[in-house]
Amino acid sequence: MLVLVLDSSTPAVTAALVEVTADGVTARAQRRTVDARAHGELLAPQVDAVLAEVGARPADLAAIVVGLGPGPFTGLRVGLVTAATMAQVLGVPAYGVCSLDGIGHPAAAGEPVLAASDARRREVYWAVYDGAGQRIAGPDVDTPAVAARRARDLGVTAAVGDGAHRYAEVFDLPLLAEPRYPDPTALAALAAERIRSAAPGDPLTPLYLRRPDAVAATARKPVLP
Repeated sequence: MLVLVLDSSTPAVTAALVEVTADGVTARAQRRTVDARAHGELLAPQVDAVLAEVGARPADLAAIVVGLGPGPFTGLRVGLVTAATMAQVLGVPAYGVCSLDGIGHPAAAGEPVLAASDARRREVYWAVYDGAGQRIAGPDVDTPAVAARRARDLGVTAAVGDGAHRYAEVFDLPLLAEPRYPDPTALAALAAERIRSAAPGDPLTPLYLRRPDAVAATARKPVLP
């Protein structure tokens, strides 16, 4: 089954095609551009590019997998709206996966690992994964110092992700080079059982974890003559 994978929870705008079979998940094509200000401009052309690379059409897709975040409001919304719209138009299910799982799950190698992405405002989105790649804490948003303290309490021995690299001195843990951003093959693997069983699609509820910067006015402004 040919599956489209999208993630826009980080500055890395990602579209990929994977093949899901009874034996596993195989990467077929991928486009990734790191640009925190161009999610809306980049994602659709990248979807077209990965389809063209394998000679496929949107109608060939059996499902869509999308990263649910956590991530900044504007960028994350692009991926979720794209996934939901395509799923509705094509009549295929869309499955959501925590984007941090696409970093922490493939990085785990027998010992607990901290996965972190940049949340701006000098904060990180973070989660902790055990040696088997299962999430045991998070996702949450905190200052790097708070996340580091929680990670130490859970016996974490390494850190991974762009947020971990950005605040390496604060975390004071060995850094894993990859994955720096959510890995689309890992996201698909985490949804593979749902895909194989043709489970109903998810509601694609975003993991914002905090309010957007823009807020509605709470009082009317006086009108001067």
